[in-house]
Amino acid sequence: MPVLDGLRYGEPVDASASGGLHQNARKQKIVVVGLGMVAISLIEKIIKQDTAQQYDIIVIGEEPHVAYNRVGLSSFFEHRKIEDLYLNPKEWYGSFKERTFDHHLNTRVVQIHPENKTVDTSTGDTIAYDILVLATGSDATLPTHTPGHDAKGIFVYRTISDLERLIDFAAQHKGETAVTVGGGLLGLEAAKAMTDLEDFGNVKLIDRNKWVLARQLDADAGTLVTRKIRELGLEVLHQKRVAVVNTNAENNVTGITFEDGEQIECCCICFAIGVKPRDELGRSAGIQSAERGGFVIDEGLQTSVPGIYAVGECASWENQTFGIIAPGIEMADVLAYNLTHTGQEQKGFTRPDLSTKLKLLGVDVASFGDFFADRDGPKFVPGRRPSIPGPEGIDGRREKEPPVKALTYKDPFGGVYKKYLFTMDGKYLLGGMMIGDTRDYLRLNQMVKTQKELEVPPSQFILGAQKDGEENADDLDDSTQICACHNVTKGDVVENIQNETCKSIAEVKSCTKAGTGCGGCMPLVQSIFNKTMLDMGQEVSNHLCSHIPYSRADLYNIVAIKQLKTFVEVMQSVGKNPDSLGCELCKPAIASILSSLFNPHIMDKGYNDLQDTNDKFLANIQRNGTFSVVPRVPGGEITADKLIAIGSVAKKYGLYCKITGAQRIDMFGAKKHDLLNIWTELVDAGMESGHAYAKALRAIKSCVGTTWCRFGIGDSVGMAIRLEERYKSVRAPHKFKGAVSGCVRECAEAQNKDFGLIATEKGFNIFVGGNGGAKPRHSELLVKDVPPEMVMPIVDRYLIFYIRTADKLQRTARWIENLPGGIEYLKEVIIEDKLGICADMERQMEELVGSYFCEWTETVRDPKRRKTFQQFANTDETVDTVEVIQERSQPRPAYWAKESAQEDFQGHQWSSLSWQPVVRADHFSDEPPQVSSANVKRGDTQLAVFKVKGKFYATQQMCPHKRAFVLSDGLIGDDDAGKYWVSCPYHKRNFDLNGEQAGRCSNDESMNIATFPVEERDDGWIYLKLPPVEELDSVLGTEKWKVRKGEAPDPFHKVDKRYKGMRGKKGLERATVQPAKGIDW
Repeated sequence: MPVLDGLRYGEPVDASASGGLHQNARKQKIVVVGLGMVAISLIEKIIKQDTAQQYDIIVIGEEPHVAYNRVGLSSFFEHRKIEDLYLNPKEWYGSFKERTFDHHLNTRVVQIHPENKTVDTSTGDTIAYDILVLATGSDATLPTHTPGHDAKGIFVYRTISDLERLIDFAAQHKGETAVTVGGGLLGLEAAKAMTDLEDFGNVKLIDRNKWVLARQLDADAGTLVTRKIRELGLEVLHQKRVAVVNTNAENNVTGITFEDGEQIECCCICFAIGVKPRDELGRSAGIQSAERGGFVIDEGLQTSVPGIYAVGECASWENQTFGIIAPGIEMADVLAYNLTHTGQEQKGFTRPDLSTKLKLLGVDVASFGDFFADRDGPKFVPGRRPSIPGPEGIDGRREKEPPVKALTYKDPFGGVYKKYLFTMDGKYLLGGMMIGDTRDYLRLNQMVKTQKELEVPPSQFILGAQKDGEENADDLDDSTQICACHNVTKGDVVENIQNETCKSIAEVKSCTKAGTGCGGCMPLVQSIFNKTMLDMGQEVSNHLCSHIPYSRADLYNIVAIKQLKTFVEVMQSVGKNPDSLGCELCKPAIASILSSLFNPHIMDKGYNDLQDTNDKFLANIQRNGTFSVVPRVPGGEITADKLIAIGSVAKKYGLYCKITGAQRIDMFGAKKHDLLNIWTELVDAGMESGHAYAKALRAIKSCVGTTWCRFGIGDSVGMAIRLEERYKSVRAPHKFKGAVSGCVRECAEAQNKDFGLIATEKGFNIFVGGNGGAKPRHSELLVKDVPPEMVMPIVDRYLIFYIRTADKLQRTARWIENLPGGIEYLKEVIIEDKLGICADMERQMEELVGSYFCEWTETVRDPKRRKTFQQFANTDETVDTVEVIQERSQPRPAYWAKESAQEDFQGHQWSSLSWQPVVRADHFSDEPPQVSSANVKRGDTQLAVFKVKGKFYATQQMCPHKRAFVLSDGLIGDDDAGKYWVSCPYHKRNFDLNGEQAGRCSNDESMNIATFPVEERDDGWIYLKLPPVEELDSVLGTEKWKVRKGEAPDPFHKVDKRYKGMRGKKGLERATVQPAKGIDW
């Protein structure tokens, strides 16, 4: 029998085979048996947390598929694509270095040999392990004692193969009756799936209980769910037990006979009556199993055999197994942490949260906490020591009623039922259930977990209380300028809303132009819009955009809880149209959320297409299409060698240099194709990305503090560097900045930053919520005299709470203003731990910062990513689009003209058109989200070519607004009607790519662009139908539209003319200078 991987782990590993390990380093092998949701969660967590590279992993799965979403199994009936259920694409499994991770499909483990640490497989192989993890899951229960249980037409609802067999069977029995047996969570899912097949003429649900979901709901709630299910056309039979499955001579199912003698006819029965842990492997291996099944585990998830662990549905903890996913994920968390944090305090598995929130047959259902405390008595009462009551009660006497009070709300018209259970004094929430309206589920479940004393009467959980509204710019006069780019006042916005010219934010931007410049005014515009609409009695939506019917905070929670890791998964899970491409609003927002949670490299496939141009190329795009380069300078401290390296790079590539307000050096004018070489030199000099392009931490500013200053009280430089090194690359709803001052003289200006520290004799005062911008705000004191070792835990909580709850593009200043209770509420949450989530927020930040990598370091070392950085897809030529001017011995681009290009590009009549090859078809990608683009050069003209869902479109590359040649880098959006548009990355002008009005600008009628027919041919080229090159260049040529010196007036012409000769030059005669009136010289 062959032994796979004959090298025994624990023996010395050669450095070349282990990614550069020391010669004497040792790696251990983890073998995971089972490839389900818990198994893959464990594997992902180990891979992520194994920073010391201690382990290699082998997973063995008996199904022919990689890990898929078993919770979403019912969706398979809609799309019939197993790939849509994969938790990771197939390519992920092969993306690891040799030996680090391997997987086996269609393979069962048939024997475990603990004595020599090997397992035998169904393929005849023997695999060695150092650590064995059993994640074998459960089998669906079949009533083998029931006659006819093995007939043709009997199914269970557990795996993809179960569903495929059911689909095939249904197709052969169209119009006949099918039955689901079981009224629990799985039974309702199975009934919905059989209904969705639309092959069966009728589907019936058989339940032995008096109401469905008897394990989660009381009689009132279960009866309401039953009523709602029946309204959907599903027949439900309660208090029925199957006695016999009726069959014919060929052993086909013909019906059911119940224990009460009643019979029904059917051709198909799907049993969803429970699951049985798969623990058969442990019998011959001496692994102890619980009486009711499942491998017995301790709090560290270890079985009775050292070195063998169990997680998920096959594990029995305190004689309990868990048939829902959440406890399994908690087990994976504990085990992954303990394996990768040896030598540190180990975690223990504790009683899991069995709360559930689901949409079953179209009905929202949730139960949380101790939801049967009024029936069975509370499992735990806050303030008391926990105990386990016997049959006669805690004190030996059976209590007539449990010490619980229930607050119930019933709405028979809206189909809403809520029951919340409180302690007798009303001070603590114990649990509850919800039907029809589950919006408060997360909030209430968290309150139960924290066991905090309530600060409001129980009635408010049903009736609600007056909440503080968001900051609505009420303190601004109508004459206040809110958009400097287009000189738009608050009154302009209000007037257009009140006269019903604008009924949405998109229309406000279109008709007033507010927010279409730099975009910095958008939070204020949104606030004014919301307040004005509310004053008019209109409903205001805080949805992310037309594609995502959720706020940014709600979407964050959905993505976090469901572990949605790609744009496609997010859109399929929460989008109005699961196949939508999204738009320029939701794509960057979703990209930010994914980065805040999972920190993928934003240059990777599936993520790069979501980024605005800055993130797309890891640099800030500038007026002339070039980019700026900002290396990180933590705390403003930099060595002479690094200064020399920056100077050498700037000189070599002709870059404009400027010291920023964040104590960094910004180099402007880098061409796209030079970015790789520039960053290669900077990385080699020991520098990292400064993330000046990202909605992330920018920098932590500092004074010199006690390092040099004679007035310094604290080491501001040391603290600033530690903070910046911790939070570098952390992405958030908006950019955030910090500062540390060494004393109250406040030279670092810490009190106008998103968070700032000022040193005191006892530690640091921490201030939060300050910023400059369109509406400057002085920060507020969060906590004073914090010891240095406690600074980071507090800032961790502050930033994670901001990331979790802020709205899209909301700075911390506006966020704190909009919190109910403002800074005082923030103190309660992150200082007093009112919600009981501080430890969780610290853990989340620890995981996030632990996943750090320098994006530029990774990019310059990856040949695949390097291909992104070229100006044209069909030539290595480079072209300048803005004239460069030398000023103060440095280059800068000529000023933009005030007026946009006014030509009617869309309506231009060409003399003739012919098909011309422009770019290879293999330049474009078909990978999700099925969008790719290229900038091609034809003569002197630049053209943008897009591939969207398999179809090609072509336009001019130049956006007429500022004559910027950037459209191929814009984000693609769509709507329900199948219209596509490209959004200019500079100022978000949206140009239609298809339809009768292709080329029009949907949010600025003053401009449009030319479009051209495109086709892909068998020779592997993309052809565009174009006019002759000379004619094309005369209309769209780069030289024709290049921005040149003199097109815009010199803003300092009058200043220089008036004060000529007064620039402090040596030899200037003071006597000739006339003092300005009113100034005391």
